[in-house]
Amino acid sequence: MSPNLQAELGDALRAVLDEMSATTAQLIHVLDEEREALTGADAKALNRAGEAKQMLMRRLEQLDVERLHLCSTSAEAAQQVDAQWRELLKSLTACRDKNQRNGALVGQRLTQVRRALAVLTGNEAQTGTYGQNGALKDTHRSVQLAQA
Repeated sequence: MSPNLQAELGDALRAVLDEMSATTAQLIHVLDEEREALTGADAKALNRAGEAKQMLMRRLEQLDVERLHLCSTSAEAAQQVDAQWRELLKSLTACRDKNQRNGALVGQRLTQVRRALAVLTGNEAQTGTYGQNGALKDTHRSVQLAQA
């Protein structure tokens, strides 16, 4: 491979990683906004954050396809950006952790709502997991408090 082509591949790979880093920084910000919307019970802000998160994730996936293609084309270029890639992985790990914390918060809220509905209606709570046939397997039973 000619030195000029090698340099161009290295530049292209650095540009892709730079854009991935910028997109990841945006994603971290959106995940923080999502957390605020969850704790503040702001449905509109939660919807906006969810849409932004999906768009950023799609963009990261597109960029990763480009990165993988460039890395497979030039192992030398991939080695040159190894440190930048490791830093990006740290940011992506932070995104994963924030997303998991937000998901746990959603799960807690959903459990609370289901339990409250079970108490109010006297019906079994709709918590549990889905079986192989797609039917919900309840893990919590509610006791009716009063009857009209």
